[in-house]
Amino acid sequence: MKLARAAQALFHFSCTFALSVSLGISTPAQTATPAEMRTSRALDIARANPLDLHAFLVDMPKGTDLHSHLSGAVYAESWIRAAAEDQLCVDPKALAFAKPEHKSEDAAAGATCDKENVPAAKALKDQHLYDELIDSFSMRGYVPTPGITGHDHFFDTFDKFGGTSHSHKGEFLYEVAARAAAQNIQYMELMETPDFSHAAAAAHEIGWNPDLPKMREALVKKGFSQDIDSAKKAFTEAESVRDKLGHCSQSDAADACKVKQRFIYQILRGFSNEQVFAQTLLAFETIQADPRIVGINFVMPEDGYLSMTNFEEQMKMLDYLHGVYPNVHITMHAGELAPGLVTDEGLCCHIHWAVELGHAERIGHGVDIMYEKDPYKLMDTMAKNHVMVEIALTSNDVILGISGKDHPFPIYRKHGVPVSLSTDDEGVSRIDLTHEYVRAVETYGLRYVELKQMVRTGMEHSFQPGDSLWSDRDTFKAVAPACAKEPLGADRPTETCATFLKTSEKATQQWGLERRFRAFESSHSSSEMLKAGLTK
Repeated sequence: MKLARAAQALFHFSCTFALSVSLGISTPAQTATPAEMRTSRALDIARANPLDLHAFLVDMPKGTDLHSHLSGAVYAESWIRAAAEDQLCVDPKALAFAKPEHKSEDAAAGATCDKENVPAAKALKDQHLYDELIDSFSMRGYVPTPGITGHDHFFDTFDKFGGTSHSHKGEFLYEVAARAAAQNIQYMELMETPDFSHAAAAAHEIGWNPDLPKMREALVKKGFSQDIDSAKKAFTEAESVRDKLGHCSQSDAADACKVKQRFIYQILRGFSNEQVFAQTLLAFETIQADPRIVGINFVMPEDGYLSMTNFEEQMKMLDYLHGVYPNVHITMHAGELAPGLVTDEGLCCHIHWAVELGHAERIGHGVDIMYEKDPYKLMDTMAKNHVMVEIALTSNDVILGISGKDHPFPIYRKHGVPVSLSTDDEGVSRIDLTHEYVRAVETYGLRYVELKQMVRTGMEHSFQPGDSLWSDRDTFKAVAPACAKEPLGADRPTETCATFLKTSEKATQQWGLERRFRAFESSHSSSEMLKAGLTK
């Protein structure tokens, strides 16, 4: 009798769930599996309480974080520790790091600071200074005041915690990987700016030439080997420190070692055309030489004078260089703007230019899409060409004041534009990716199948080499023929499937993601059935 009632209840829930799925604005038009239906019910139970919801989502496989600045991902506490170790000083008025007048050979003796500053190590003993620095380096407790908006405070933090030794990069990579592993994230693309001093010097010596082929030719003659070698060495040293901290080659390897980290080369767009072009050219050349760097992105505030003035010209640079280096992936900060931040005319075209001129395969933020010219036509183009948007809900709220109904996230989904959630700068924002999923569920009422769709979308649009596991991009209905006849994420795929997976880093990660989904749905299906009284 109990089994009959359980079966009846499960059938009723299955029908109800199938109907709700069919009404979803971006859910794949495919039948949900029993495990997905039961896991969805578990989510519905959890969403009644934010703490239960967090507990559910922290364990849910999230696949990727594709929009994360390494420096912004590091928490303030780590910056303070690093500064103390480096014998830096603190300007107590600006609440920012400062260079010491003299460093002692005895690290315990600390730095010698000028009379207005104090050793950074003092913060480790002075709780008030420690708290002030954390608040200065992040959005913790920040309340906008006249003349200092959330936008201003957010971007100012990067100058305040700068100056620590590059030797800490490996520690920071480990910190970010450990945090990702604790949330069931398996792949990250971290934005980082390698040294480009020689390329910049060459650019300023040559001067700007709008004839881009001739500009490139002049720069290539100057040579990029020093900057390329420097970048490769820096990444190698950082990864070595990270792996050592995680015991990655030992039997007691930390979970962080399972998180694959790749890098996006950051271009500083708030400078002269000659410097931006030289750094962009260097980025394309460096990616050719180092497979750990999988793409490029332009950074710095999009509303800055040079960023606004030269945006179209910078996209033309990408248009030209993409023709020379067609295999280099491009993602682009575009549309991280809001009404009032810039002129109305300034909202017209950045996403459009990034997609049409800049060959962007992904858009970071894309917040002002509805203020662009022909926004629906633009979104249709993005959907047709599979241009994904990296959504950063908390970042857009604290920087731009855009959230809830004012955010285009649901409009992108309605128009079939692929989207995934990212953190942007989790250390500065004092969040993590789980927080973004909680926010998305609470704000937009997302169902489990919709979350799963976004997670798969992130992995599909990662810049990993190799063919996709999916033969139908962004709908995830059909699997590549080599693996189509077996359970997704099987522990022991057939020889044909295993051979295919060996040829593709992306497909291997996607297969691993499906294995994680199987495990997650199995555990939550069981717990949900018990809660619902459908099993003994």
